Amino acid sequence: MALSDTLVIIPTYNEKENIGKMIDTVFSYTKPFDILVIDDGSPDGTADIVKDKMITYPGALHIEERAGKLGLGTAYIHGFKWALERDYEYIIEMDADFSHNPEDLIRLYSACHHNHADVAVGSRYTKGGAVKNWPFKRIFLSRGASFYVQMITRMKVKDPTAGFVCYKRNVLDTIDLDRIKFIGYAFQIEMKYAAWNLGFDIAEVPITFVDRVLGQSKMSMNIFNEAVIGVLQISWGTPKDFYRKLGA
Repeated sequence: MALSDTLVIIPTYNEKENIGKMIDTVFSYTKPFDILVIDDGSPDGTADIVKDKMITYPGALHIEERAGKLGLGTAYIHGFKWALERDYEYIIEMDADFSHNPEDLIRLYSACHHNHADVAVGSRYTKGGAVKNWPFKRIFLSRGASFYVQMITRMKVKDPTAGFVCYKRNVLDTIDLDRIKFIGYAFQIEMKYAAWNLGFDIAEVPITFVDRVLGQSKMSMNIFNEAVIGVLQISWGTPKDFYRKLGA
């Protein structure tokens, strides 16, 4: 049985420098959260750190281990299905490396719980949002990708590639998660597009995104290339309610 109404899903691969501190930080807040770490066979011992922490946080901290790097999207889909099998009303996805400030978990939760958004996006590009410690080229690519997605899909989401997102249970229970086809950078776009396609309300909460200090970035040009092609595949010819689960 869940100890909280909110599950935070954190995918990991070689995050030993960050995961222990992140877990302790999330559990330090007065608002209780449960955490599910999905580790893709990290050779650096990330999973062992999580298992040690599970002794300190019994029933609130969980881990699912997978054999090798299977992609960010499949990790989150795995986590979403895990959450739906339990009593969570809110499911939040976030990175392990503190590029997403864990203090903002409460603001994302509040946007859904108190302000009645169906999906709350931690947004770098809405008013009040910001990016720190990124080189100009990366900011240019990210902003360009966001503008491109808005133009092609017509979603009114200023940061469609954001990976710090809170979903109400009903959203994930309505989406046919098996129809989400992208596993990399385009996954974040497709999930928001699916929610928008089904008529759910998407709110943007301004955050400051800070580039990781410890560990190695997983970003590459291949990820951006997937997003460019993926947006076209997602938006062209996708009928209304395409992503709706049968019977939902």
